Amino acid sequence: MVGTNTVWSLRRWCRAGAMTAATLGLLMGCGNSPWPPGAEEDNTVFSGLIETTPRHLDPTASYWSNDTTVTYQVYEPLYGYHQLKRPFELVPKAAERVVAPHYLDKDGNDLPQDAPAEQIAESVYDIPIRKGIRFAPHPAFARDAQGQYLYHHMKPGELGARRKPGDFEQTGSRELVAEDFVYALKRHATTRITTPIYGIFSEYILGLKDYGALVKAEDAKLRAGLDAADPDKPFLDFRRWPLAGATAPEPHLLRIRLHGKYPQWKYWMAMTFLAPIAWEADAFYAQPGMVSAGLTLDTFPVGTGPFMLTEFAKDRGFTLVRNPNYRGVPYPCEGEPADKAAGLLADCGKKTPFIDKFVATVEREATPLKNKFRDGYYDFEDYSFTNLGTSYNVEARDSEAVRQVYEERGFVFPETVDVNSYFIAFNMLDPTIGWGETPELRARNRKLRQAISIAIDWEEYSKIFPKKAGQTAQTLLPPGIFGSREGTEAGVNPITHVWKDGQAVRRPLEDALKLMVEAGYPGGRDAQSGRPLVINYDYYAVPSPERKPEIDWVVRQFGKLGIQVEVRATDNSQFQDKVRKGKHQMFWIGWNADYPDAENFYFLFYGPNSKSISDGENTSNYQNPEFDKLFARLKSLDDGPEKQAVVDQLQAMLREDAPLSFGFYPFAANAKQDWVKNGKNTVMLRDQLQYYRLDVAQRTRNLAGWNRPVYWPLAAIALGLLGLWWLARRTLAVRERMNARGEMLT
Repeated sequence: MVGTNTVWSLRRWCRAGAMTAATLGLLMGCGNSPWPPGAEEDNTVFSGLIETTPRHLDPTASYWSNDTTVTYQVYEPLYGYHQLKRPFELVPKAAERVVAPHYLDKDGNDLPQDAPAEQIAESVYDIPIRKGIRFAPHPAFARDAQGQYLYHHMKPGELGARRKPGDFEQTGSRELVAEDFVYALKRHATTRITTPIYGIFSEYILGLKDYGALVKAEDAKLRAGLDAADPDKPFLDFRRWPLAGATAPEPHLLRIRLHGKYPQWKYWMAMTFLAPIAWEADAFYAQPGMVSAGLTLDTFPVGTGPFMLTEFAKDRGFTLVRNPNYRGVPYPCEGEPADKAAGLLADCGKKTPFIDKFVATVEREATPLKNKFRDGYYDFEDYSFTNLGTSYNVEARDSEAVRQVYEERGFVFPETVDVNSYFIAFNMLDPTIGWGETPELRARNRKLRQAISIAIDWEEYSKIFPKKAGQTAQTLLPPGIFGSREGTEAGVNPITHVWKDGQAVRRPLEDALKLMVEAGYPGGRDAQSGRPLVINYDYYAVPSPERKPEIDWVVRQFGKLGIQVEVRATDNSQFQDKVRKGKHQMFWIGWNADYPDAENFYFLFYGPNSKSISDGENTSNYQNPEFDKLFARLKSLDDGPEKQAVVDQLQAMLREDAPLSFGFYPFAANAKQDWVKNGKNTVMLRDQLQYYRLDVAQRTRNLAGWNRPVYWPLAAIALGLLGLWWLARRTLAVRERMNARGEMLT
C-alpha cells in the first residue's frame, strides 16, 4: 500500500513539472533586453555609468568629469567649442558673439589691444546675451494668477512626497537675462557648498575676494542661533550685494571686469562655472525639507540647455529629456577636410538636439557593462569616458574571431592622443615624502621622489594594460597644447629618461636605487633606524576585481626599491574629503583639460590653489614661490616665444622637484555604436549629446540580428521535464490503482 504523503508528493511534483514546462515555454518567447519592450524603437540614447552617478550637478561646485554628462547638457555657458574644427575654436552659445576685451590703465584710460601686460590694470568684457533664450520648465518659476510664486513660501511638511521637480503640479519659465550670469559669478563666494574655482576667480574678478568675506559675514548673521547641523538654511540671496567685477548695464548685456590681463578668461566662459543660475531656483531649493528630500541644484539642476534632468537616483542612474523651451541651434556645416567623407557634415544646418531622451544606468562591474554594449543594449558604454573604445581595439587585435565579429558589428574606434593625462603624485605637506622642514630633509625627500619617478615604469603599464594604454608623458602638457615639446629631444624629462636613437628611453633601475641610497633609504629602509619605508597609496575608487591588477602593479613598482605600499582605496567622495583634510600621502589622479592652454595644466601645482589649504585643484599642495611667480607671468602671455620660454622653466621645476611621476596621455577612442551618428572623440567637448543622431531603424535591425534567441537548450530542458512529468503521472496512476485495489480488498 502506498502512503498518502507519497501520493501527495507525486501530485505536487506533477503540478510543479507542468508549471515549469509552461514557464520555460513562456521564456522561449522572451528576449534578453534590459529595457522595456520596444524601447529600441524610441529616439532614446542608452548609456552605462561606471560605478557611480555624478557627484555635483550644481555648476558652482561641479568639477568632476562624469558630472559633465549632465551639466553641459542642462546648462548653457556663454561660449562653447566648435564641434568639428581643430585646433579648437570658441563659438558663442548664450552669448551673441565671442568678444575681445578692451584694456584700461590704472587711471581708467583706454589702451590698445597690443599694450604690454604690465600697463594693463583692467580687462573689461562686454558680452551681449542672446534674446529669447528661456529656462527649462521648473516649479521654481511657477506663478499664480496674481503673479506670485507658487512654491517659494512652502511651510515645513508641505513638501509631502515630492522628490523631483516633475512631482509638482505647476511649472513655469522665464527669459534668460544678463543678471543670471551676474548671480552665478557672485555665487562662487558662497559658504554653503564646495567652490573649487573661487580661489582662481577671486584673483581676477574685481572685488570678488572682498565679496567672499562679505558673504561669509552675512551668512553668519542669517544662521545665527540656528543648529549648524540642520540641512535647512535660510536663503542666501546674492542679489542683495553688488559685485564690481560682474554687472548687467542692460538686461541683455553682461559686463565682467578683471584685474590685469588674463587671456585664458575666454576659455572659462566656455565652462559651466559661468553658466547662468536663476535666483528663483536657488530660493526654491533653500526651503525647508528640500535638502532632506534630495531636491537641490546638486541633484536637479535648472538651466537653458537642450536637455533637462527629470530622474536622478543616486548610484543607480538618471534620465535627461529634451527641453521643450530650447530654441535649437543648427548643426555645423564646416569642419576639417576629412569630415565630409566621414559623414560628419550630413546634418549640416539641421536644428539640434536630434534625440529625445538620454538614459544612463549605473553598472557596478565591468563585465555586464561591456556585455550589454557588445549586444547593442547600450549606445555608449559610458558617455562620460572617451577612452573605452581602446579595449575593443585590443580585443580585436588579440583574436581573429573577435575581430571578425567586431567588424561585422561596426566596432571601429579610431585612437588619438587626447588632451588629458593620468599620473601619480605626492602630498607635499607630508613629512616623509613632501617638502621637508629643513634644507637637508628637502634634498633627501626630493631624491626619494625622483627615485620613485624613475621606478614607475609607465611604458610597462601600457604594455600590461593595453586597454588603458597611452603615450608616456615627459611633461605636464599633452601634444596639441601650445608649449608642449612631447616627442622631441627638448621635451625629454632628464630625471627619468634619456634620448636615444630618436626616442625617450627610461633610465635604468640602478639610477633609482642610487638615489634611494642618497635619500637615506638603502634597500627601502631608513639608514638610521633600520625601519622599512612605508608609503600610503590613496586610490579614488573601490578595489574591484577589475582594478586590483592595476593597484598591484603600482605596489610592484615601489617594491623594486624595497618600499612597502599600504593601499587605501576609497570611493571618490571619501577621497575628496581626505585630500581636503591633507590626510593623503601618495595618490593616483587624472586630469581632463578644461581648456586648450598650458595655464590649465600648470595651475594644478600653483601654490594658492592648494587643495588642503584653499580647496583648489592643487591636490599635491605643491608650494614653490619661484614656480608661482612664473605661473603668474604665464597667465598674462599670449602664445609665442616668450610663453614657450616660461613653459619650459615651469616644466624644469616640476621635473626637479618631482611632486608627481608623469604618467601617460591616454588614447581617446569612444565606445559608441555605429548607429550613433556624428561626434568627434575628445574630452574638450562635453556638450556633444545634442549633436548626436540615432539611426533608430539600424539599431532595431542590429539588435534583432545580434540577439536572436537560442531556443534548443530550453526546448531540450522542456522536453526532458515533460518526459519526467509523463513518467510521474504514469507512476501516480499506477499507484492510485494499487491503492484503490487495496481498499477494495480491505
